[in-house]
Amino acid sequence: MSFRQSIRDGFFGRAFAMIGAAGAVSAAVESGRRPKTRDLQTLGINPSAFSRIGH
Repeated sequence: MSFRQSIRDGFFGRAFAMIGAAGAVSAAVESGRRPKTRDLQTLGINPSAFSRIGH
């Protein structure tokens, strides 16, 4: 495993993925759009449950 791959798959990679997904979901909700399924799943949010809440 290369150093770059270990960073991407390790703690820091997951942390950056969560930060990016949180920003993307926040921007989508603020602009009245539905967030991408991939971003919701990264944050541990069930996409079908998200669509049932009033946002």
